[in-house]
Amino acid sequence: MNRFAACLIALVAAVAVPALAFAQASPLVVQNAWMRRVPGADTAAVYLVLRNTGAQPVTIVGVRSPVASHVMIHETKVTNGQSQMRMHEQLVVAPGQSLALQPGGLHVMVSGFKKAPLIGQTVPFVLVLANGTTVPVAVVVRSLGAQ
Repeated sequence: MNRFAACLIALVAAVAVPALAFAQASPLVVQNAWMRRVPGADTAAVYLVLRNTGAQPVTIVGVRSPVASHVMIHETKVTNGQSQMRMHEQLVVAPGQSLALQPGGLHVMVSGFKKAPLIGQTVPFVLVLANGTTVPVAVVVRSLGAQ
């Protein structure tokens, strides 16, 4: 390889690698991700805290996991004394703010487990953002009585 080609490769690597790392970095930080395991059930709820460390809103447009066939963002509300659940197409986390997905409110609904997760196990999930990037999430499986 001649000297010019070696310099060109070094220049491309010096520019492309930091640019790639910057392009894939997300200001969305995920904390305290856990799933409540219901023995014998084919559904579960995932709870977590989303924190936007950036200067722009972050929009989550989907959630995926290889452990289940259906993963959706849901919200539980009590209306006229009855608990109702509805799906959300997206969640927006404002700059510098946090959004808690917790029992009795926003959560990730999981169904169609390919294999039942075990208490104490960590299962993979991925948050899909509106800008096309993804954020991996490790979700710890807890017992039915966990809070």
